[in-house]
Amino acid sequence: MFSEDTPTNATIANKGAQKLLPGTMNGKAPAAAPKLSDDDRVEMEDIITAGPEEPENDIMQMARIGDIQAMEKLFESGKYDATYSDAEGITPLHWAAINNQYAMCQFLLKEGADVNQKGGESVATPAMWAAQRCHYYTVHLLLENGADPLVKDVQGYNILHLATFEGNIFLLVLLLHQNISVDIPDTHGHTSLMWAAYKGYPACVDLFLRWGADVHAVDETGFTALHWALVKGSQGCIQKIIEYGADRFAETSTRKTPAITAEEMKTGRVWHNALRECGYNDDAMPKTLEFPGSSYLVADKRSFMTKFFFLFPFLILWVMVMISSHMVVYAGIPIALFAGYSLQWLAQQVMEYAPSDMRHMHKTPWLAGIFAATLFWVGLSWLTTILPATYSTWPISNLAFAVCYTLCGYFYFCTMAYEPGFVPKLGGLGPQKAVIDELLSLWKFDDQNFCVPCMVRQPLRSKHCKRCNRCVAKHDHHCPWVYNCVGVNNHRHFLLYIVTLELGVLILVRLALGYFELVKDTTEAGKECNLLAPELCQVINSDPYTLVLCCWAALQLTWVTMLMFVQLVQISRALTTWENMSGTHHTHGSKASAAITSALTTGTTTRTGAQIGDTGLGPDPAMPPTHAPGHHHHHDGCFKQWKKILGVDTFVETAMGNKTNDRRNRNPFSNGIIGNCKDFWCDPAPTFGKRDNGAAMLGGQTVDYTAMYETPRPMMMRSRGGVAYESVGTDDSV
Repeated sequence: MFSEDTPTNATIANKGAQKLLPGTMNGKAPAAAPKLSDDDRVEMEDIITAGPEEPENDIMQMARIGDIQAMEKLFESGKYDATYSDAEGITPLHWAAINNQYAMCQFLLKEGADVNQKGGESVATPAMWAAQRCHYYTVHLLLENGADPLVKDVQGYNILHLATFEGNIFLLVLLLHQNISVDIPDTHGHTSLMWAAYKGYPACVDLFLRWGADVHAVDETGFTALHWALVKGSQGCIQKIIEYGADRFAETSTRKTPAITAEEMKTGRVWHNALRECGYNDDAMPKTLEFPGSSYLVADKRSFMTKFFFLFPFLILWVMVMISSHMVVYAGIPIALFAGYSLQWLAQQVMEYAPSDMRHMHKTPWLAGIFAATLFWVGLSWLTTILPATYSTWPISNLAFAVCYTLCGYFYFCTMAYEPGFVPKLGGLGPQKAVIDELLSLWKFDDQNFCVPCMVRQPLRSKHCKRCNRCVAKHDHHCPWVYNCVGVNNHRHFLLYIVTLELGVLILVRLALGYFELVKDTTEAGKECNLLAPELCQVINSDPYTLVLCCWAALQLTWVTMLMFVQLVQISRALTTWENMSGTHHTHGSKASAAITSALTTGTTTRTGAQIGDTGLGPDPAMPPTHAPGHHHHHDGCFKQWKKILGVDTFVETAMGNKTNDRRNRNPFSNGIIGNCKDFWCDPAPTFGKRDNGAAMLGGQTVDYTAMYETPRPMMMRSRGGVAYESVGTDDSV
């Protein structure tokens, strides 16, 4: 009934740089696909006529629309049964499967329908028909009732190949847990990895590679998955295949390397971009740094790069402060900015040799290094300059600053070093399959309840962090300033770090003002300046280095104040930053989920086309959620990126408050302002030290956020009178 036309290697050779399009295979024209009606159901052409309907037409039509009562009457008449098939071998189960009529499929299987009956022009089974429409709940039902996943259609495709054509990640996860070999080839030697690469599905490529797909496998003419990725030109696919060790110089039977294929397919720019992202030059050779001690870099590149990008800002900040404080203002500031830009440019050149997942500043500890450098140089200046001059005059302020500074440094490094609350991964394929089967039985096998990269059921309030590559329990946000996620384990440490930082800067400003009041009268600094008044000029000239450093520290009050405000408001509402920005309602769907949206980590998304009907068979929907592949891309400008980094967007959303009072979005975890604050601040977990993974207070009771999949009933009861909050646009990081 369906066909997915195979691009042949000869086509590439003949067309050169022309893009491949679905065409013919071995001289055969592509088989006609069923026609889709306006309501997304598959129509049967030339079966329903204008005249009186024949019984044969009736049985197929009943299967298509899911009319179980009419089908029962037809079977009771004895004229037809569930094993009926037409001249092409098509059975009612085929039509029920392709139209996602789950209840009808259950009925037909119970009545003895042959689950492995082949039919249609493609000579495919009902499970294959359902797979080509991404009806993975129906596919699971058929597999559970004996559908053979290794059966091939007339073109040599099994159900895994057919599912790969559509790129639905959840269907692929389901099939891979049926003990299907990920490297099983079709008639022409194409594996599912090759098809995913050719189709341009980075999420599917990543899934197959993590599943152990052979990146070196070749088809009948020597094309590898890398060659096919270059035909499509998807940088995500190309880069992922290179990262998993693909041969960058593999030759086909016609001696075409990936570089030649990229040139012919006009995908050379994407090829070179992917090579650079993976640490290779345009000739696909590894980039190497040649300097004394570079052997250490080669031996442990990640460790070297992490230390470099964390410590290098110490030098940049010191250089910029020294230049701006020891030169006249109209020359010092521009030169300091130029020096800082030059040193950052140097760091970016070093980044070219970093691992592929550290090729951007926000993916390195760069911002964490900037804050740590500020903390270090300000503390050193206070200890060596401000404290000796002001201790006798303002001893309490100095003592308070010392306490805040120490606590700030402690909580900062705790937030950075402690695990944020990673959801434990499962121990093997058996536990993973059990989780998948359970979610399917609950109608919750979707991106809100199952994490494909981690292969775990996602607890409530958790989120997969693409930068940490783990699911984080009670995920708040990924903070580049601490180079870590903020979750259930380190959220209180993070807020204490923010609070002590705010207090410490305020006290520092007070001490700095007092310090300059003293030194301007005890030093003979010049009073002449080019731009400023003599009194102000004397203050500046008395100790310009300390003044510039304190001004830089005072600037941190802007983002720190906004961040602290947002965090305190969210704690009082029992919300995390992610929940506040995404407007999630914590329900993770229902047992009769009508719409499930799958957002893939590499950019590929799926759209929901759910259709729910009344089956009379209990709470399960007659037509479970349907997923079809699509694409969605986010292009954030520099200003928007910095808004997210500084938390300005979250501050604005929180400060504006709710625009609507949608009772459907009430927060089931809210226990009132006092109760919410008590849960957070009076948590018995140690303030100075690690807490048990995932443990926290909720409604006065200890819960484990790494294993909480349903909202506690007392909280659900209280949420009826809780505070509603608005759904706003989602964002990935704050």
